[in-house]
Amino acid sequence: MVSAMGMTAILGGCGSTGSSDVTLRLVAADYGDSPANSSKKYWDALVKAYEATHSEVKVEVSVYSWNDVDRKVKEMVDAGHAPDLAQIGAYADYAAEGKLYAASDLLSIRTQADFLSQLADAGQWNHTQYGIPFAASTRVLFYNKTMFESAGLTPPSTWDQLAADAKVLKDKGVKYPFALPLGPEEAQAETMQWMLSGGDGGSGGTGYTDDIGTYTIDSQQNVSTFTWLKDDLVDKGLTGPVAPGKLNRAQAFAAFADGQVGMVNGHPTLIQQAEQKGVRFGMVPTPSRSGRARSSVGVTDWMMAFKQNGHAEQTGDFLNYVYSQKNVLDFSRTYGLLPVTSSASNVMSASNAAPDKALHPFLDELATSELYPVGKTSWAAVSAAVKQNIGQAVAPGGNPAGVLTRLQATATAADSAASAN
Repeated sequence: MVSAMGMTAILGGCGSTGSSDVTLRLVAADYGDSPANSSKKYWDALVKAYEATHSEVKVEVSVYSWNDVDRKVKEMVDAGHAPDLAQIGAYADYAAEGKLYAASDLLSIRTQADFLSQLADAGQWNHTQYGIPFAASTRVLFYNKTMFESAGLTPPSTWDQLAADAKVLKDKGVKYPFALPLGPEEAQAETMQWMLSGGDGGSGGTGYTDDIGTYTIDSQQNVSTFTWLKDDLVDKGLTGPVAPGKLNRAQAFAAFADGQVGMVNGHPTLIQQAEQKGVRFGMVPTPSRSGRARSSVGVTDWMMAFKQNGHAEQTGDFLNYVYSQKNVLDFSRTYGLLPVTSSASNVMSASNAAPDKALHPFLDELATSELYPVGKTSWAAVSAAVKQNIGQAVAPGGNPAGVLTRLQATATAADSAASAN
């Protein structure tokens, strides 16, 4: 997702659900990339419309950048001043501590039933949904059409084709034939995408965990995947002048929009970024080892409601409004992200108007996408370790097996500690 300007907005007004003089406080992440499209504007309009039809509830929203928002919420909770609602990146720790309302305590049956099933399932901790999906994205391969046409290339569907195309682009002087952002900003996403596409003989990869939720970071398949990345892309100079472990996602996207990148795995926000710079690009499913049974990484951000202030009725009423079809579509269209509800997804899938049509390739991937193991309270620690260390697996002289083994040990220890608590 987009990390944007670190801005705080306080929105006021009046509103009601039948109880008097209640103030709901929401802390939200900023999905904009400039002050002009900060999420403050989205929440400002939504709250104003809500309060116009609700007489005695006030909604105050603070918007922070993705660099700050999770920390801000943690500071508030640790200080004993939890917000009523937080729209951030992870919910499981708070759920495990008993601090959150279950979704069924807040939402109407109609609202609950409208969430895409795989996203709602990912919001469960201990078989109860506490994490409420707010925004989703998947990954596809973006390629520079001008470069590919000039070189007589077709977009790849296999790793070998990707490497061959990257070699041709390198020989033509392309700065980043394939941009591989394994820097700490969002390395956990790039890593999982490669894990999922690493199956042999048409079988998909397993990601970070197996089917029963056990971490499998150092599986033979994952070691083979990162060995291929190191040997066939990085060591051959096909990933550009910045070491993958130091290349962040934002840098890679900016370089693509500047016409310096031949290929990069991207999510929907890259569409607007590239179009604004006039880059001609195409999108195809991310290549896999075999070219078959591709699966994309899915990413979801979460809404959650804290129990501390006891505003379950008012919070639930506000959330039912937030998740109306109109509001979900407005947010998704404004920020180039995928709807988390079936009703909004169906509208977007049936529309051939901009910006909906541009998101169709991502919607197609969402149905079979796999999400991070966000229901595990250990995931935050594991994700942080991946962000900081995975780049070493493909560094000169690096040992993919050794790096993955160390990450597996970290994951196993974090899982054991979480279970003990």
